[in-house]
Parts: sequence; structure tokens; C-alpha cells
Amino acid sequence: MRAEAQAHVDTINDALALLRRFLDWDRALRRLDELNARVEDQALWSDPKAAQEVMRERRRLDEAISATRAIESELADTSELIEMAEAEGDTEMEADGVQALAELAARADKDKIKALLAGEADGNDTYIEVNAGAGGTESQDWAGMLSRMYSRWGERHGLKVELIDQHSGEQAGIKSATLLLKGENAYGYAKTESGVHRLVRISPYDSAARRHTSFASVWVYPVVDDNIEVDYNESDLRIDTYRASGAGGQHINTTDSAVRITHIPTGIVVQCQNQRSQHKNKAEAYNQLRARLYERELAIREAAANAENAGKTDIGWGHQIRSYVLQPYQMVKDLRTGVVSTSPSDVLDGDLEAFMAAALSQRVTGEAVEVEDVD
Repeated sequence: MRAEAQAHVDTINDALALLRRFLDWDRALRRLDELNARVEDQALWSDPKAAQEVMRERRRLDEAISATRAIESELADTSELIEMAEAEGDTEMEADGVQALAELAARADKDKIKALLAGEADGNDTYIEVNAGAGGTESQDWAGMLSRMYSRWGERHGLKVELIDQHSGEQAGIKSATLLLKGENAYGYAKTESGVHRLVRISPYDSAARRHTSFASVWVYPVVDDNIEVDYNESDLRIDTYRASGAGGQHINTTDSAVRITHIPTGIVVQCQNQRSQHKNKAEAYNQLRARLYERELAIREAAANAENAGKTDIGWGHQIRSYVLQPYQMVKDLRTGVVSTSPSDVLDGDLEAFMAAALSQRVTGEAVEVEDVD
């Protein structure tokens, strides 16, 4: 088998191995049998909530197992076709087989990522919070660029993007912003983006045209639906109201309708100012608080979930998960997985699929990668 075909086969086999490892194949097969038996039990349907949970788990397992088996079958058939074509010297049939392998490899990668989105809250909507690091205008401009990047990523994936809260910088960019992204698996895809992001560029705000390094932090946490209970005491909350900030005009609140809630035991702070009604801002802030507390619990229970720790690190050198270099060369490099893009403009326009896929896979394998940061 020629090198091009073998490369596709290796890609497919790597995806299959990761899927089997993630599913814990033998256990997954036994669990699917158990769930099928439960579905046949009429007693299950007397409890609609339990039935819904069983059907959701059954559908997820069945789809993942069926997709894995289908890829394995197609890989075997296509490999046999290519070997037959090579033996008979049929270059046209061989080329068709290689093309089929390429398409199968692309599908295997998509199915792999879809199967990896099986965490407790992966299917939920998500909040993405961006905060500028030290450095004034430079970092605030960078935070604004990141906020736009995640908005564009959401739009590219058919997600509904809402700006929940934003505090503008003095000259440019933002001090902080909170986005709400609504759609299938929004949290599952975005959760690996939590951490510190570093930008290197010739500053547009420096008359001497010197290179500057800026930092901003990103924190991703899931929206909590009504099926998830989050406990907290009202006495542990401090609720403040204030006048919303912004560029002014008809979009700015003229009353103290913005709301900030502090959960005193954990130090978690949430705020909302995008609604004119204080009542609506307060309700949204409560939703964010429940989400943050739930994400904190997930981080405690799931060793792989490091968003909480990422949110507590310094927003500066040595803590970054990804570096974006715009000058003197063009590169974006993920410091956890080693994934590189030589087109920062595409990445900043929302092309994050390769970074997210690699980070999700790494959570399954647990394999650390030695990656050197870029200058």
C-alpha cells in the first residue's frame, strides 16, 4: 500500500483506538445491553425523568458503538479494494480507494470528537468569560480580540451568541466580557479553551513600533439546566447594584440596573448589565452563579477538568496555554498539545477546531506533550 493510503489508514486506526479506549469497549457493550433491557421494561416508563436519562445514555452509546463498527468495516473493505487494485495494476480503482480512505479518515476524526463529547455537561450551552491581564490598553485590546474570536467560532458552528456582560477598556478593547453561546455541545467543544492566552505583536499603540507581549485569561463554564441541582445559601451571597458602563448612547443603562453577585465562601463573582431591567440582570447573574458553582463541582469530581485551576492562575508569563504570534512571523501554538497554525488571522476569525480536537483527545489519553513556547 502506497504512503498516501497508509497515512490515511494510520489516521483512521488512531481514531478507532482512541474511541475504543474512551468508550472502554467491552464495558460499553455490556452497558448498552443493560440499557436495551431497561427500555423493554414497562416499569421504566412510569418515571419520565428516569426514562429520558436512560434513553439519552442509550442513544449516545449506540451512536458511538455503531459509528466505530461502521468505520472498522469500511476500513477493512477499502483496504482490501486497494490491495486488489494494486495486484491487478488498476491505477484508477486504486486512486478511488485512496480517495475513499481520505474521506473515511475525515469522518473518523469527526466521529471521534463527537464521541468524546460525553461528559456530564458537554451537551449544554456555555458561558465564555474573557479577562484582560496586566498591561493596560495592550491587554485590553487583546481581550477584545479574544472575545471576538469566540463569537466568530460560535457563529461558524451555528451557535447563538449573546453578550451577557462587558466592561470596556479606557482607550480600546475590553477589561472583561462574558458571552453566552447556545447550541448543541457548546460547552463540550469550548471547555478546553480555559486558561491564559498570550499575544505577541508590534503594538499599534506604540509610536516606536516595538514588539509587545499581552495576556488575557479565558474561563469556560456550562449553563446549568433545570435538571441539575446546585445548592448554595442565600446568606453566603453579596448582591450589589451599579450603573452599567460602556460607550454611552441609547444602549447604556441610566439607572443602577447592573447586578453583581459575590459567593463569599468561594470568592466567585458574576455580573450582568446587558438588560435594562434590574430584575432580568439579577436573574441572569443567578444563572451564571449556578453555572460557576456547578463547574467548580465538576472540576473537583473530574480530575481532567482543569478550568477551575486555570481560572486561578496569574494572567501572565509561564501560565499560558496558547501563544499567538503576529510579528515578526505568523504562528499560533498550543502549549499543551503542540498543535500549530501558521494562519493567526484564520484562528482569530474562529478557526479553532484543530486546537479543540487535540485538547479533547489529550483528556482521554492523558499523554503530556513536551512543547516549547514560541518567542
